[in-house]
Amino acid sequence: MASLGCLCWVSLCFSFLVVHADGQVTHPEEVWALKQVRRALTDRYKNLNWTKGDPCVSNWTGVICNHLLPGDDDGYLHVQELRLLNMNLSGMLAPEMGLLIHMTILNFMWNQISGSIPKEIGNITDLNLLLLSGNNISGSLPDELGNLPNLTKFQLDLNNISGPLPNSFANLNKAKHFHMNNNSISGQIPPVLYKLPLLMHFLLDNNNLSGYLPPELANMPKLEILSLRNCNLQGSIPDFSKTKNLLYLDLSFNQLTGTIPTNRLSDNVTTIKLSNNNLAGTIPVNFSGLSSLQKLSLENNFLNGSVPTIWQNMSATRIDRLILEFQNNNLSDISGSFNPPPYVNLR
Repeated sequence: MASLGCLCWVSLCFSFLVVHADGQVTHPEEVWALKQVRRALTDRYKNLNWTKGDPCVSNWTGVICNHLLPGDDDGYLHVQELRLLNMNLSGMLAPEMGLLIHMTILNFMWNQISGSIPKEIGNITDLNLLLLSGNNISGSLPDELGNLPNLTKFQLDLNNISGPLPNSFANLNKAKHFHMNNNSISGQIPPVLYKLPLLMHFLLDNNNLSGYLPPELANMPKLEILSLRNCNLQGSIPDFSKTKNLLYLDLSFNQLTGTIPTNRLSDNVTTIKLSNNNLAGTIPVNFSGLSSLQKLSLENNFLNGSVPTIWQNMSATRIDRLILEFQNNNLSDISGSFNPPPYVNLR
């Protein structure tokens, strides 16, 4: 019996040591920061359980934690992700969020957050994804957001952001996605953004931009989608023939003038939308034979001359339809003197 009691005592001590070793807690500074974040929010529907326990150990809603990598591990758990998507939250983004310096994902999309973007978010240098679409965020974009060397995606659609795009965004060397449709962003697009070596998607539809479209943007090596619909842009269309990865180009509903560049676009391009501008001249022959083209919208301009056979050299067995929108120009031979293949929808 004595030996059994001793064994139980040893087991109890071992269990205590295991619990103590595994019972690491969230870094105190991050606990305090999260409490400030919570204090700045209004949670009408009680979706957050941020009132008791430790954020990481007690699994606070939307808080995802981990240890640091070996060599940097300080014995604490650290907040790596804050995922508060579509939780009916209102209130503001607390500046103390900038103390969560090990965070890689910050997602407040589809809430009712108001106020401005805290400049302190620029301190979160590990941040990969900054996702704030579908809120009521206002004010200008802080220059400090250009201090995020690991940011790959910045999504800010459907807010009330005003003011210019910061030149500091040219420092975001890992950025692949800028999605900022439906705001009130103003000023000219900074030409220095062409320095972004990995940018693939640049979406700024329905903003209050001014000035010309920088020709430097046509030199972005990875650019696939450029969508600047309804942005008050003026001047001429840059030559995008060297943008070899371009898939989608939408410059419609602006005030662009001059002629359409005649150099051939990438064979990868599927969509070209240049409608509702003040473009003149003829439709370039080099639009013909773009093997992946699915939509070419040129309506409501001042184009003249004849219409080239855009479907030339396309496969007769292609499955995708080709939509050509040419109405409200001064073109000849739109529908009368040639017979497009069945997959072509000519308007």
